Amino acid sequence: MDGPRVTVWNEFRHEKTHAEVTKLYPDGMHQVIAKVLREAGMTVRTATLDEPQHGLTDEVLAQTDVLIWWGHMAHGEVKDEVVDKVYQRVLDGMGLVVLHSAHFSKIFRKLMGTSCDLKWREAAEKERIWVVEPGHPIADGLGEYFEIPHAEMYGERFDIPAPDTLVFVSWFQGGEVFRSGCCYNRGKGKVFYFRPGHETYPIYYQPEVQRVLVNAARWAAAGSGPQVTFGQRPNPLEKIG
Repeated sequence: MDGPRVTVWNEFRHEKTHAEVTKLYPDGMHQVIAKVLREAGMTVRTATLDEPQHGLTDEVLAQTDVLIWWGHMAHGEVKDEVVDKVYQRVLDGMGLVVLHSAHFSKIFRKLMGTSCDLKWREAAEKERIWVVEPGHPIADGLGEYFEIPHAEMYGERFDIPAPDTLVFVSWFQGGEVFRSGCCYNRGKGKVFYFRPGHETYPIYYQPEVQRVLVNAARWAAAGSGPQVTFGQRPNPLEKIG
């Protein structure tokens, strides 16, 4: 396979404790996402919260071009030392795709430097996701918009830095709007936040959502840019004086 090496990380707690979620994702959301990415030609592994080092050992991170992260009920259980390792890998060039309620994950908040708070409501309402940057690679193959029949609402203000590129904006049946597809550069790494994915709805089975996940993994994949170094430069490239 010539696609990026992807690690799909999931708390894998709701699927074990909530019957409604177990019915939708009996093997976990991470396995549904991983299957989609494998079918797109990527090399994929999964990792979950309750594995040693949350499944994100030095070896795993070194072999990961893109890390996809889903979390919700156990953000506080993620060890700070693991977060620090992931943070450094992003700065060094690993891509990170942050899904739905992982806006409150330690790694996303550390990379954003803000609270990442928002408004929310769970009322099974329609979400219409508008593509506002149609030339962006993450929007490849989509129409002007797509709809999710039943979703949890996230509403502005979303306390994040202004995105380097805003790809999607959501409108909800109850009237709120939300910046739902946000791209950032952090060091050599690319970060993409994608809003949909509430655990009690079959959102990760929807073709348009799957298309975004595939596109996002390809976009965020680690590049081969120059090695960046810092510090004193006593020997200038050009003669001074």
